[in-house]
Amino acid sequence: MADTQGGATSQGRVLVTLPDREDADELAEQLQDQGYEPCAVHRDMLAGEDDAEDVDWVIVVEVGPHGGPAVFDEPHLSRLAEDYGGFATAE
Repeated sequence: MADTQGGATSQGRVLVTLPDREDADELAEQLQDQGYEPCAVHRDMLAGEDDAEDVDWVIVVEVGPHGGPAVFDEPHLSRLAEDYGGFATAE
């Protein structure tokens, strides 16, 4: 059943993963300017990862500029991620 309270669900979102925080912050800002939301950036340490320098940075994108799930824009988001040495995955 869909969430009718306006809360976020993970269905249809895209995770854009980049190796550098500055790049992640920059791309998140660009995506927000294009109408994507929420574009939240967070660290993604792999289980058992000891070296904080080897973490990835993930931009969570749930809604595209068209108002629908960001998954519809996954090819576009993947190309942008590749420009920064990263990748995008749809959930």
